[in-house]
This record gives sequence, structure tokens and C-alpha cells, in this order.
Amino acid sequence: MLFPRFTLFFFSMVSAYKPVVLVHGVFGTADGEFSQTFDKWIPDEHSGTIVYPIRLYEKFCSLTPMWIQIAKIRRKVADIMVNHSDGIHFVCFSQGGLLCRGVLSSMNHNVDTFISLSSPQAGQYGIPDPWKKYIDSLKQKAYRLLYSKFFQGKLSIANYWNDPHHQDLFRKYSVFLAPLDGTTPTANLTEYRRNFLKLRKLVLIGGPKDDVIRPWQSSHFGFYDDKESVVEMKKQQFFMKDDFGLKTLYTKGRVTTFTFPGIRHSQWYTNRTVFNKAILPFLT
Repeated sequence: MLFPRFTLFFFSMVSAYKPVVLVHGVFGTADGEFSQTFDKWIPDEHSGTIVYPIRLYEKFCSLTPMWIQIAKIRRKVADIMVNHSDGIHFVCFSQGGLLCRGVLSSMNHNVDTFISLSSPQAGQYGIPDPWKKYIDSLKQKAYRLLYSKFFQGKLSIANYWNDPHHQDLFRKYSVFLAPLDGTTPTANLTEYRRNFLKLRKLVLIGGPKDDVIRPWQSSHFGFYDDKESVVEMKKQQFFMKDDFGLKTLYTKGRVTTFTFPGIRHSQWYTNRTVFNKAILPFLT
């Protein structure tokens, strides 16, 4: 009787799904964004899956500079990886997608699949729709504050603000996104690239009705040129030069993009169609 039980236990251990780390967006909380959705749906669909919502830098603390957040999240992820040598998955929303990219790029990780859910991977340039009628002109002036040592050291959003009309200042002052992309030379780029290429799969999710990410194509590594026309991922300099390994992943068929119409920013993590089509199939 012991042998069949041991065989069943061993088989269940071998066939178990990889655990999933969830990282929330700006002003968000792990429980507020995920407790009734991904945190519940993933184990329901993939029985036995362990889900780790990262309960760090929630609400207004999410405005803490990116590298400070990344350092603490990285320690948490390292503790998780110790217990899961076969690998883990990342599912990361909005600003959380950039945090996850910073984490996996700056550590020796075993992240198998990184799902970036409506995240401004190429940067943000624009005001969310609910605020536009009050402060729409702010985006043209924001660089004066955000491209300064003070705000780069105080505000997460400043770290990935990407003004297409002031790229010289972006390269000079951005302490997070420009070095991570290789837009600004950094001694760490070789490490970022090496770690980024450890991913087996990168999944990029976004859509044209997103009312926060500007442009929405930033979720697919597309971004504005100096005329504010969107340039797709494959024509971005960091892609063509393969600065951090994105072109290599893409060429090897390890990048998948999804575009969903009609979904606003706060609906990405509550939409079951998005989950079923673009997230669940990659969490194996």
C-alpha cells in the first residue's frame, strides 16, 4: 500500500504547476487588485498552484522610487525562489510590470514566464483620462520637474516618464527606465541583458481603450516619436540594437503580444476573457 501512495505523491510533485508571483500597480494593493480575481482564479483552474501576492509598497507607498521598491521586492522574490527550484511565474500589472522587469533584470532568477499586464514598458507620456480635463497641459510641462535629481529620487512615476520631445533630458536624468533599456549607457546593462534572456516566455498585454497607459502601445514596447506618432516595438532603437535582449527573445519566438479592445485600465485584472486567453495558458 505504501508504494502506490508514494507514486501518487511523487507524480503530483513532478506535475505541479509553477507558483505565481503577483505584483500590483500604482496606488494599488495586492488584496484590492487580486484577492477575488487572479489569487482565486489561478488555483481554481490549476489545482494546487501556490500564488504569492506581493504585499509591499501599497497605496501611496507605491510612489516610492522604482529601484528602492525593486530592492525589497527582489529580496522577497529570492526567498520564494529558494523553495521553488523548478521556476516561478510573474504576473504583474501596470507599474508592477516595470517593477517585475527591474527585479528579474537585476538578479539571478528562475522566472519562467513574465506576463506584463497593461504596463508602460516603454515609458509613460500622458495624463490618465479621468484627470485630463483638469490638467491635460501638464504633460508638456512635466519634464521640468520629473527630469531632475530631486524627483527622480522621490517619485516612481518620474523614473519611467518618457517625454518624446525631451529625449536629451530623459537620457541625462532617468535613473531607471533609460538605463534599463540601454538608452543611457550603464555598466549594468550586460547583467540586465543576461538576466532578461533567462526568461522562457514574455507575454505583453494591452489595448486601445486603456485610459491610463499613454500611449497604450507602451504595453507592447511601442512608443511615441517626436511628432507623437506611435513607433512599434520592432522599430524602437533598444529593440533594433537588442540592448537588453528583447530582439533575441522575439526572434526566438519567446514574445507573445495580446491586444484586447474595449478594456479600461482598472478592468484588466477583473476580465475573465483576458485571464482565460492571455494569462492562464502560460501558467504551466
